[in-house]
Amino acid sequence: MAQESVTLQLKWTHQFQFAGYYMAQQKGYYDEAGLDVTIVPADQKRPNSFGAVQRGEAQFGVAHSGILQQRIAGKPFVAMAAILQFSPYCWMVKESSDIFHARDFVNKRVSQVSKESSSELLTMLKRSGIDTEKLAIYKGNQLQKAWMENKLDAIEVYVTDLPYYMEQQGIAHRLICPQRYGMDVYADILFTSDDMLKYHPDTVEKFYQASLKGWRYALMNMDEAIAITQQFYASERSFHQLAYEAEVLKEYVAPPSTNVGNMSMAKWRLIADLYEIDQTKFDAVKADFIYKYKKQETLQFSWMLIAAIIISIISIPLYLRLIFKSR
Repeated sequence: MAQESVTLQLKWTHQFQFAGYYMAQQKGYYDEAGLDVTIVPADQKRPNSFGAVQRGEAQFGVAHSGILQQRIAGKPFVAMAAILQFSPYCWMVKESSDIFHARDFVNKRVSQVSKESSSELLTMLKRSGIDTEKLAIYKGNQLQKAWMENKLDAIEVYVTDLPYYMEQQGIAHRLICPQRYGMDVYADILFTSDDMLKYHPDTVEKFYQASLKGWRYALMNMDEAIAITQQFYASERSFHQLAYEAEVLKEYVAPPSTNVGNMSMAKWRLIADLYEIDQTKFDAVKADFIYKYKKQETLQFSWMLIAAIIISIISIPLYLRLIFKSR
């Protein structure tokens, strides 16, 4: 079977965070679906998967929950699956800090937060009564060094990156995370474009099914997934580092009673509310925003239809003969 070439644009560099796609590739799930998949890591200086998909450089991408804001802004993106059921972004503070809860951020010095990729961090503070406009935002370089030198109180982190390095250096810390405050924001969302769904629905469905199969395999075979990630994709990372990442993220990918990639309209509506998106605007895009497989229409011939066609063809000569005889 001829292979169809497609590209998946990641939102960051190669690591266990994308292990399900690696397993789908290495275990042959994409091949079985007739797909030749190229997995492209992000440029660390400009990690934007939206642009690659919109320009057609990639047919699929992995993005943050800001994809909803993109859709409302008129961008042609369709959310296919939420690989992380919760936001992996947290505030990290030192153990010696007097920050224990979101309400403790009054007049604190914090790192700058992206309003697109991790705005839930600011929303969490606002809902805890913090006037975020009064926070002292640190805009300098070398955030980690500044945090170590007590030039800021809290720094935005991805749960598997900086916390790991702090642990390795023996620097005690704690995380203040949105999930703790009931903000279950989707993350690492697999998405595609309207054009792909319109003109290549079967390709989208095959990629979707093979990718989720890869994720299920990765979760059931963690050691193998870690080893393959290190061997073929993230050779610069140690097995221990990838194992730490896998151990943390498995609770985000597959919390109890949740299917891998699960998304619900109700939760997206909640996310819209958290991002202060007008519900009428959400209602206007929701039908086309969340992926639904639309099988290409083909003419279906049932045995009864075929029989009727055959009888009609046979009857034509008999009908003509009757007409001529009557004359």
